[in-house]
Amino acid sequence: MEQVTAATFKQAGKVVAVHVAYQSRADQRGRTPAKPSYFLKASSSLSPSGADIERPAGCELLAYEGEIALVIGTAARRVSPGDAWRHVGYVTASNDLGVYDLKYADKGSNVRSKSGDGFTPFGPALIPAADVDPSSLRVRTWLNGELVQSDTSAGLIFPFSQLVADLSQLMTLEPGDIILTGTPAGSSVAVPGDIIEVEVDDPAAGLSTGRLRTAVVQGTSELADFGNQPKATDTDRVDAWGSPEAAGLAPTGLSAELKRKLTSVGTATLSAQMRKRGLNNVSIDGLKSTRPEMRIAGTARTLRFVPNREDLFKTHGGGFNAQKRIINDLHDGDVLVMEARGEPGTGTVGDILALRAQINGAAAIVTDGGVRDVAAVAALDMPTFFTGAHPAVLGRRHIPWDTDLTISCGGATVQPGDIIVGDADGLLVIPPSLAEEVADGAIAQEHEETFIAAMVAEGHSVEGLYPMNAAWKAQFAQWAQTHPNPAAQP
Repeated sequence: MEQVTAATFKQAGKVVAVHVAYQSRADQRGRTPAKPSYFLKASSSLSPSGADIERPAGCELLAYEGEIALVIGTAARRVSPGDAWRHVGYVTASNDLGVYDLKYADKGSNVRSKSGDGFTPFGPALIPAADVDPSSLRVRTWLNGELVQSDTSAGLIFPFSQLVADLSQLMTLEPGDIILTGTPAGSSVAVPGDIIEVEVDDPAAGLSTGRLRTAVVQGTSELADFGNQPKATDTDRVDAWGSPEAAGLAPTGLSAELKRKLTSVGTATLSAQMRKRGLNNVSIDGLKSTRPEMRIAGTARTLRFVPNREDLFKTHGGGFNAQKRIINDLHDGDVLVMEARGEPGTGTVGDILALRAQINGAAAIVTDGGVRDVAAVAALDMPTFFTGAHPAVLGRRHIPWDTDLTISCGGATVQPGDIIVGDADGLLVIPPSLAEEVADGAIAQEHEETFIAAMVAEGHSVEGLYPMNAAWKAQFAQWAQTHPNPAAQP
């Protein structure tokens, strides 16, 4: 095996990186690409094992990504996947470093966020590509000695040969060019003082690059104000760290206590509380539930269907389409809300996908379209809210188009992250910022209505009682001292 030297870097005319290439990474991000996509890194970003990497002054989100790097050995232009691997000269380890604080600045090109000096550690040894099986390579990353990433090339969505062949269709891959083939799940943030190590090996062949070692240090030179300044949102922090918890943020979704509150009261009461706050257009209308005895509360994930057009269905309807991707990515407490334009003449979900949603922990499925296999869907523990049963597959009327965007369902506007509450009376959309006060108000209202119902049962007139006048409010206060509100207790 050869060692990476200064000459290796001089030969690297292009450094091409793949956006998402491992299924584990796609699952973590909640989206699986149908085809590979790429970005360029400056060849001046290459650095050898043992070099320091500066986290730029003013930045907080320097993320590491352990990757398998391919070094082109012979020129490749318009090669086929079957012929592509013979154009690869070497395999080695790389670390696709980048600062999420600057991702916004270049609209996806990653020039500022990924091409800083030293941002592509590379090496230390080059394994001849002819000596390894490209389907059995392993990449591992350690942060301060702790293993944080581990996957094999068997987990790739796009095999190496496809990447080489695809890139060669539009550009000549020259000897020395480098392809960074994507990172698996587990990428996160490094801070000054951290040591990142990446190793690529072929266990069956007994070949290894050795560990590519990079130390993170703090940069001291501020970025000039005539260019974009570092800027990070909570979304950037979650993407960089890998989860809200790792980023030190509150977890997404409903807390157990808020869910308890919302499901302890009826949607009719919640609707009254929403109306008091000026929100009348928050009900998803015209749907029925497969489990009307169940009350649900969860966080909205959204899916939009567009009317079927045969040529577009060919590109968007088959395979691992938007519908299957979002169902595969549902988590505990999610409610999948689907915009089907009130079209009942086809199914928008069937038994297999509904079962997958339940296994993933979804609280419910909501569609203003039809449902196939309705008996099997109704037998699940998870409720589905729908317009009616229909035997046809969705392609009869719909194309699954896009996900996690603002949609319309049953006459209501639903945004990702909205809180969906449902029972036998229907479904409500509650803005997260109002959920706590609406729930507390509904709990207090139902306590009062329990008292009112008891008084009516004793023969009292509803005049002055419903709603309560001052006299009845005083009596309620006395009654409440001996009849505490059970729903108000955690």
